[in-house]
Amino acid sequence: MRTTTLVVMLIMSVVATAQTTIKGKVVDDNDQPIPGANIAVKGAPVGTVTDFDGLFSLTVDQSPPFTIEVSSVGFETSSTVITSQNAEVTITLKEGTELDEVVISASRTPERIFESPVSVERFGIKEIKNTPAPDFYDGLEALKGVDINTNSLTFKSINTRGFASFANTRFVQLVDGMDNTAPALNFVLGNLIGMNEIDVNSVELLPGASSALYGANAFNGILFMTSKSPFDHQGISAYFKGGITSQEAAGDNEYYDYGIRIAHAFSDKFAAKANFSYLRGTDWFAVSEVNVLDPDTDRTDPNYDGLNVYGDEVSTNIRGVGEALVNLGVLPAGAENLLPNENVSRTGYLESDLNDYPAESVKFDAALHYRPFANDLELIYVGKVGRGTTIYQGANRYSIRNFFLQQHKLEIKNNNFFIRGYITDEDAGDSYDTRFTGININRAWKDDSTWFGEYAGAFAQASLAGVLPEQAHAIARQTADTGRLIPGTPEFQQTFNRVIQDPDLSTGSRFQDNTQLRHADVNYNFSHITQDFADIQVGGSFREYKLNSSGTIFTDFDGPIRYSEFGVYTQIQKKFADERAKVTASVRYDKSELFDGNFSPRLSIGYTLGEERNHNIRASVQTGFRNPTTQDLYIGLDVGRAILVGSAEDNLDRDVRTFSGTDISGEGQGILGSDSVDIVGRSAYENSFSASSVLAGAPVRSTASPVKPEKVTAFEVGYRGKVEKFIIDISAYYNQYKDFISTQNVIIPFYGEVGDGALSLLALQNDDFEVYQAYTNSNVDIRSLGVTAGVNTKLPGDFDLGVNYTFAEQDLDRDQDPDFRTEFNTPKHKVKATFGHANLFKNFGFNASYRWSDDYFWEAAFGNGEVPSFSVIDAQINYKIPSLKTVLKAGATNIGGDEYFTAFGTGLIGSQYYISLTINSL
Repeated sequence: MRTTTLVVMLIMSVVATAQTTIKGKVVDDNDQPIPGANIAVKGAPVGTVTDFDGLFSLTVDQSPPFTIEVSSVGFETSSTVITSQNAEVTITLKEGTELDEVVISASRTPERIFESPVSVERFGIKEIKNTPAPDFYDGLEALKGVDINTNSLTFKSINTRGFASFANTRFVQLVDGMDNTAPALNFVLGNLIGMNEIDVNSVELLPGASSALYGANAFNGILFMTSKSPFDHQGISAYFKGGITSQEAAGDNEYYDYGIRIAHAFSDKFAAKANFSYLRGTDWFAVSEVNVLDPDTDRTDPNYDGLNVYGDEVSTNIRGVGEALVNLGVLPAGAENLLPNENVSRTGYLESDLNDYPAESVKFDAALHYRPFANDLELIYVGKVGRGTTIYQGANRYSIRNFFLQQHKLEIKNNNFFIRGYITDEDAGDSYDTRFTGININRAWKDDSTWFGEYAGAFAQASLAGVLPEQAHAIARQTADTGRLIPGTPEFQQTFNRVIQDPDLSTGSRFQDNTQLRHADVNYNFSHITQDFADIQVGGSFREYKLNSSGTIFTDFDGPIRYSEFGVYTQIQKKFADERAKVTASVRYDKSELFDGNFSPRLSIGYTLGEERNHNIRASVQTGFRNPTTQDLYIGLDVGRAILVGSAEDNLDRDVRTFSGTDISGEGQGILGSDSVDIVGRSAYENSFSASSVLAGAPVRSTASPVKPEKVTAFEVGYRGKVEKFIIDISAYYNQYKDFISTQNVIIPFYGEVGDGALSLLALQNDDFEVYQAYTNSNVDIRSLGVTAGVNTKLPGDFDLGVNYTFAEQDLDRDQDPDFRTEFNTPKHKVKATFGHANLFKNFGFNASYRWSDDYFWEAAFGNGEVPSFSVIDAQINYKIPSLKTVLKAGATNIGGDEYFTAFGTGLIGSQYYISLTINSL
């Protein structure tokens, strides 16, 4: 018994001896606390983080002496030896530079930005707190080389290195490893349904081709948003923002944005978190009435088609109407000669008559984290749901109402591998197409045949009375518009409500969508096995699409369309020459069931110079590719100015449309022997004229062929370094594209075969044709090149100053293919600057940013036009209340108030003024 008691006491003594508790505080050079600093025991998977006051407590099953390492973004890592139990320490971190920050995205493994083999940008907790932008996502625009195109108040599109669009299918955005692109509508959701600001741990951005590691569509770049772990960041945090948006067209409108984060580690094995945020405001009004067909004319033009006016896209040749009426016996023979041989459009409605511009975002997510052995092996479930109301500009302007998206992810990982799978499910909610809303309100009141017939009859009567053509047009429009539905009246509202609930685009404007995406990723890093030899990784991915729009977007009227793709990759990274040189080589193979496979290799070399190893040069060559999108392949959609038809082989014969009545001239009806004709989507690729050749008066056959994957070869060189107090980062790139994916407008005649020299040309003469938009590749040689350069420094008085410049240009011969549209949509020159102080005086800081953009030409399906040069100043001041763990901020964007836009057709961007309160955000 005594022996047993002795053994038990010895065991308890050993256990007690092994328990060591360290308490302490982490501060900066100014003795200010550093919240969120990481404290880890060297060589052991044990650690914690500091709270808002920089305090921490860590208990370990280890006897002194041992070493703890303390790190925080923006500071140099510090090591402290613990020599006694129950130690209390104060650790001072020396402020570092952005070159010391650690990124994962460039090589799928942790490394300093300084040593990254390719260009990479990082936006961490410190930058999020200091940005003068209303939210962290808008703040990303301060990064060099980054463009943010503003679709609406809550819908922003990030891009790098040119060829921008709001769908931006060349750029990938991952939120905790999940692609948050809407799989059917093809637009990246930005932060409309994204991440709660106080849950963001870091944002990393890789500009340029990244297909070698991340697969198809990581073509122009990739954005990684990573959230905070509930093991490391616990407690309840919240924020509230309120203010106004100010725009000349919309006036001053309130907006507010609030959110909460709750996280708790119930043990060293189980932790959970939940986030909720809500934003509501009024969107930027789009009110341009410029005539897109002839900007030098106004609404007096009989064929007027206003940019933000809808319903006036419906147009026909008025003499052709007269010929049809003569054939029907409505008008006497010869009366058609009283009508001009020109097009006339219906009277449209302003966008502001069809949209009250609400902006709303509701986001909720929850995560469960389980570490079965209390080490680095972790099982994670994440569920995200969100609902948003905004405006999206694609081929048309869409009022996105109650758009719903949910994602669910399961992941298992440790320091050497991860396996994850997730599903994305979207629901278009009550969304509708504003253009077809205008078109079908008109048609619900009076069908096209009747309206144009009344117009033609009134014009003919006015001409017989000797009225001049300009006055005759006015009389004819007034006659045809008699009794037209007027916005604000009960009759108009009743018709509006009926149209936006109808998914048939011949009578309504609602679009339905319940598309799903399933995705799986795996990666394994063998560095723990290969150790000093090299860092070797292998991985792969699989993705399946299930398109389900009930025929309102895709040609899936007879059931969902499914297709899939997969990819595998490997990478080897090796340091040598006293670890000054680093070579990274990777290759990836991807295969879509619709296309042949693609290999994407990448090779990069970096070398560190200087006695203090504070200069690094790098060079890389890599390839990228992107598969055609779901819409490139399977869309079948009439957008008013053209009919979009995807070019997947099994899609070409599914799109069948009937044209009748005033769509066909009287002579054309005689040739056809009918007042209607069916056109199959295949004709856009096999029996069509080039639209530009028809406009030029010399019709030739279109060269549009079914779309295939696009490829790019990218060359890049760069330098990062520290010269005295200046941090310098410069990079230059040159891209060569092959099989560039774009669209081409083509014209399908209602009769005849293109090239017959007879009937097909007569169809053009009689206006008996339809404009289609084909998805194809160009044989044009396309190149792009650019330079980014940034300098950051500390000024006397501890002020922060940063300046960066971006040059971007495309190189192509437009004469090679006049119908080809690259949609480069990027300014040639951009300048950005930031200036601030985190602690100007006790607990008070400020930050201001400036950006200037050169003018550029915007090309897109919705419209083409100039984007003028603009300058914007944003600023914020903040005050910390340490005793309440609270930060107060007041800020404003576009302080000068000069309204601007970043894309042709959108609303002008006004100013935002806000105050915010953030509580206990680590």
